[in-house]
Amino acid sequence: MLRALFIALSESKSLRGIAERSSFGQRTSSRFVAGTQVADAVRAAAAVNQFGAGVSIDNLGENVTNAEEARASARLYHDLLDEIAKDKLNANISLKLTHMGIDVDEKMAYDIVRNLVAKAAAMQNFVRVDMEGSPYTQRTLDFVHELHRVPGNAGYVGTVIQSYMRRAEADVEKLLTDRIRIRLCKGAYKEPDEVAFQKKPEVDANYVKLMKMLMTSGVYHGLATHDERIILQAKAFATREKIARDAFEFQMLHGIRRDLQQSLVKEGWKVRVYIPFGTEWYPYFMRRLAERPANVFFIAKNLLRK
Repeated sequence: MLRALFIALSESKSLRGIAERSSFGQRTSSRFVAGTQVADAVRAAAAVNQFGAGVSIDNLGENVTNAEEARASARLYHDLLDEIAKDKLNANISLKLTHMGIDVDEKMAYDIVRNLVAKAAAMQNFVRVDMEGSPYTQRTLDFVHELHRVPGNAGYVGTVIQSYMRRAEADVEKLLTDRIRIRLCKGAYKEPDEVAFQKKPEVDANYVKLMKMLMTSGVYHGLATHDERIILQAKAFATREKIARDAFEFQMLHGIRRDLQQSLVKEGWKVRVYIPFGTEWYPYFMRRLAERPANVFFIAKNLLRK
């Protein structure tokens, strides 16, 4: 029930406007969001790098309404790649196609992302094209396949697969045919039964099935989960199949289970922390609460301490 509530709240434009403008909302979201500026994300990334984990930085935002907003978002990502290179951070970038203007002008959005991938490739960096709700699934995958085929881009652009999607296995198989890097997560959007599994055991079982496909593919992928049971299964599978600890990475969210992140690093596993920043944090924040309602009580406890 709480999951459905927070997903519904994430789609409320009126509540979003109030929350993103209020100091209380900004203070509450700081558990998961590094700040509002590039400098905030860079500082958070440096702190994560210090304990041995990599970072993926995302400027929060989606569904821009005009070309100038899309181009402004792209300029920020170009600045971010420059800062990553200047500070020699172990960091890459993650973006959403709706933030790059796919709903405004699809060709413009493709050109924007193509330029970012070209810059990242020249820097030996990487662009993750994030997955959004199911209306964007095929469009996102088509974008990534096309970008990956551009000479010089192979290995420098990847995407995300959500294990609650019923189509996920077929999508993974196609991506692996092109040796495209995948971040595997469970999914945090509200989807109908015909599109997505609704029960947690089904989502988890599909995650583990897809996880094993990725781990044995010979391509470097990311397993995005805080589920310790699944992490233990991944570690056991890697040991049993003689998969090197640096052949894939565990991925976790900024502000969640830093103790687990650090323990995995100490054990020799590769870890990457997803660090979001920006003023448009509300939908992301609500989806994180939907994924793990226990975070509500954690935040409330910490706010009461102040």
